[in-house]
Amino acid sequence: MTVQVVTVLRSGGVYTPEYVRRLQAGLQVHLPNVPFRCLSDDSSVPGYCPLQSDWPGWWAKMELFRADLAGDILYLDLDTVITGSLADMAAVGRLTLLRDFYHYFARGRANGYGSGLMYLPHACRAEVWNRWIADPDRWMAECGQFGDQRFLEEVWMGQAACWQDLLPGQVVSFKAHCQGERPASARLVCYHGQPRPHETGWAASHAARYTDRLPPADAA
Repeated sequence: MTVQVVTVLRSGGVYTPEYVRRLQAGLQVHLPNVPFRCLSDDSSVPGYCPLQSDWPGWWAKMELFRADLAGDILYLDLDTVITGSLADMAAVGRLTLLRDFYHYFARGRANGYGSGLMYLPHACRAEVWNRWIADPDRWMAECGQFGDQRFLEEVWMGQAACWQDLLPGQVVSFKAHCQGERPASARLVCYHGQPRPHETGWAASHAARYTDRLPPADAA
């Protein structure tokens, strides 16, 4: 099936349509000719596809598993900076999630899946959707602060491949791997929390100056 790139923007939070525009611009350079969609409640965003629920925050990502989204999906969180070709990621062709960059041992999980970057084959999504839609309120309460990725662990533990194993060095963490210059092998940088990309001038390296933290021009 045809792969499409999908992201999700629920308005009212820290992320704005500018994040969608920048993500699309990166894809036009590094993964051209692949369809792009943004599931959102803001019709101004590129690739707009309306959200059908009022699930808050990261739970809006569960709409990725809707039956009306045909074909395979390469999902990217909005706080992602593309730095190289994503052709290998788009061609992986199997269920693939991130391995949590920090907490997978402390959380007592075999993998500690992260959902910031996912390859979701069409055939794998119905199982998730059916379990989720049967009782969304239950899952939101049970998974709490660990959010959608904890729910995905409940469904897929041990079934999904991890990007760090399939494409070593191509997917990195801003906080864990970009303390100086980002690794030369990196094609995609995941921010996952503070700081946000706009706080680093959209540059995926700690060597970048945080524009909102600069001293006044006349400071000593």
